Amino acid sequence: MPPNWTAADIPDQTGRTVLVTGGNSGLGFHTCRLLAAAGACVLLASRSAERGEQARSEIVKGLPHAQLEVTALDLADLESVRRCADSLLTGLERLDLLVNNAGVMAIPRGETAQGFERQFGVNHLGHFALTGALLPLILKTPGSRIVNVSSMAHRSGRMNFSDLHSQRKYSPFGAYAQSKLANLLFTLELQRRLESVEAGTVCVSAHPGFAATNLQYAAAREKGSAIELVAMRVLNALLSQSAEQGALPQLYAATSPGVTGGDYIGPDGWMQMRGYPKKHRAKESAYDTEAAQELWRLSVEMTGEPFERLQD
Repeated sequence: MPPNWTAADIPDQTGRTVLVTGGNSGLGFHTCRLLAAAGACVLLASRSAERGEQARSEIVKGLPHAQLEVTALDLADLESVRRCADSLLTGLERLDLLVNNAGVMAIPRGETAQGFERQFGVNHLGHFALTGALLPLILKTPGSRIVNVSSMAHRSGRMNFSDLHSQRKYSPFGAYAQSKLANLLFTLELQRRLESVEAGTVCVSAHPGFAATNLQYAAAREKGSAIELVAMRVLNALLSQSAEQGALPQLYAATSPGVTGGDYIGPDGWMQMRGYPKKHRAKESAYDTEAAQELWRLSVEMTGEPFERLQD
């Protein structure tokens, strides 16, 4: 890996088709913008069509020749996930890259359309279902990649298989940490299954460190807590890096020829909070194959997405 890898090091993406979830803001916005700047045909997936179009307009203003389209996707509703996947399966001939970037963080307890705890439902199950539905298209595309965006928060996460949806006890940050550990376990098991069928597709993960995005403010806004909003602004000012810098690890994971299946990319600075992309090792429980297989089994059961091409 070259030192101080930046957006200028992104290889030419001409001819590649990519889908980025949560592309209307934060890390996803910069991922879409920089991939489009490198020549990719980018599908910006957004829950809000209006915010998606605003993001597209902003990108196109600086990149008039960008190949950029908005696609509707609400990860909190599996019906929306299926509609999005069906539309892409019919309309696309290839999908070189899927960046599972969207997420919610440390919000008050809520449920998805199908009754799943919202953080686990959006951050893990929605992306699990989307990946499985798009897999036929991804597998037939030579050199394709899947990037799952996790977080440093996975370090404090644990998989509570007896209460995945926090019905008995709910901790906003605990549920977030569990969902981010789930992202890594999903990466591990998906990569194992891809290798078992000798697929040309690889699955990798990345985290942004402490990046200044709207994600940190969502919980405080939902609770109407002015104190938390001020605290997050102070923390961001003291510790965070820009959203564009925070997007570099997932861009490296998405485009660098030096990436191999199962890699975990994050910033190289102090405590991985900021800096340039570097390969890291996640905490040991992220490599627990039994937990990864149990999560896979339950995710198939909950989403109804069988990953037919990758069954044991």
